[in-house]
Amino acid sequence: MLLPARAEVARQLRRYRAWERVMLASPTDRRVRATFEDSGYTLCVLMGKRCAREAADAAERFLRTTLTTYLQEQDDRPRKSGTARRGPPRGTRSRVPG
Repeated sequence: MLLPARAEVARQLRRYRAWERVMLASPTDRRVRATFEDSGYTLCVLMGKRCAREAADAAERFLRTTLTTYLQEQDDRPRKSGTARRGPPRGTRSRVPG
């Protein structure tokens, strides 16, 4: 797993937070909103998240913890079970007359 440099994460998180404050002060300004969304997208790509809020939270955790702790937290995420069913249970399937 590739991880970003801490300095870059800190810089992008500061940028995101700064534009968040500006956007909250001027929510109707399209230029401000676009720049805020761009900063959120950059943070998403950097942290490997789909949502800017999740990316900001992940960036804060990344900067607050050691590398080992951060990786362990990432590994502790819930995983999908490997026993997913694809259809009704076997006893309820109807047979098609042949």
